[in-house]
Amino acid sequence: MTCSLRVPEPSTDLYKRAVLVRNSASTLGQTSDVQRKSALIAMADALARRSTEIVKANIEDLNRSSDEGLNQALMARLKLDEIKLKAAIEGVRQVACLPDPLGLRQLYRELDHGLLLERLTVPLGVLGVIFEARPDAVIQIASLAIRSGNGAILKGGSEASRTNDVILTTLQEGLSLSEVEPQALALLTTRKESLALLRLDGLVDLIIPRGSNELVRFIQDNTRIPVLGHADGICHLYVDSDADLLMALRVAIDSKTQYPAACNAIETLLVHQDIAQTFLSKAIPAFQKLGVKLLGDEKSQAIGIDFGASEKDWETEYLDLILSVKIVQSVDEAISHINTYSSRHTESIMTNNKLTAEKFLCAIDSSGVYHNCSTRFADGFRYGFGAEVGISTQTLPPRGPVGLEGLVTYRYFLRGEGHIASDYASGDKCFTHKNLLL
Repeated sequence: MTCSLRVPEPSTDLYKRAVLVRNSASTLGQTSDVQRKSALIAMADALARRSTEIVKANIEDLNRSSDEGLNQALMARLKLDEIKLKAAIEGVRQVACLPDPLGLRQLYRELDHGLLLERLTVPLGVLGVIFEARPDAVIQIASLAIRSGNGAILKGGSEASRTNDVILTTLQEGLSLSEVEPQALALLTTRKESLALLRLDGLVDLIIPRGSNELVRFIQDNTRIPVLGHADGICHLYVDSDADLLMALRVAIDSKTQYPAACNAIETLLVHQDIAQTFLSKAIPAFQKLGVKLLGDEKSQAIGIDFGASEKDWETEYLDLILSVKIVQSVDEAISHINTYSSRHTESIMTNNKLTAEKFLCAIDSSGVYHNCSTRFADGFRYGFGAEVGISTQTLPPRGPVGLEGLVTYRYFLRGEGHIASDYASGDKCFTHKNLLL
């Protein structure tokens, strides 16, 4: 469902704040690699100094959200304890150490003598990020935005309001001790502001939603600003007839139970009919022991799965300890099922047959396709990006976990010596189109 949203008036507080972020982002985009690195170190140091206060604020949010009946999947994402916060702070330091994504020469070409064309990477401008529950997203997105020379306007869910406020204030304190303007980051607090954010085209260059399917769909339907993200995380693991079954069981358990509320946890397990009896006789009790409710097709129910899976289950993202199981006749049937029901997030095959693996890897149209490993590796931190602003399942780039490279665009720079197009149109001069060393 769409709704009519008014463009914020220039006199409103949100418009003025967005202009301030835009101006700060313009200045930020001209800072040096050293300045942006130092800014991130200052942000990490500030977070470390106020870690006790941040964790305390998060406990307040957790207690309030629990009393309000927030579901367990969102409660898991909301939690930011000392261990999780320490990892997030380390992520900021890692982002600081990543190579500078700005000013990279992608093309260097002589169009004619004295007429030189360059294509260099530049910041996008201002990111508008709307997310639910996860307060560590503020840390991840802010660090990636500053490192890539972008401003960021962030709107978190009300369930994490206290934590988000303390975190952003802390990040701005860190920036105030650096050469980057603290106003490059802003936090929105009301639903009205988040709706108005979607109409700030001209001030905001990219909207990044992180949350439920409903949130992402609503944003996609109600803005003219480009949107980066995924609506669902319906991920699959296929256990082939040539799989190492002990390895497959270990990977399947990790893919489902290591963090079931994550978008890269599997929701469907596909099993080849030739090994279904052997594999499921071990997998069923193993999953049940860990509290996983198994839903199966008729064939898997005949082997011992208690509950039936409906058509709807193949297209459901549970974000919980629930797993649908289907027995397939071949890798082709597994591929067909995945390409029909997948949200194009992450899929994995367990097999020792390299030809089968390559067929699967090439035929699956998802942002991440794995062989003999857990789908839980679909993560910017695990990819070595330091952090991620989100995961994109769209076909056009950026795709998959989006780190620094996904937050830059490019600009063409042409330097000449009084060259005019008429000389080439008349034939007086000819282009050389000579590629030069990057």
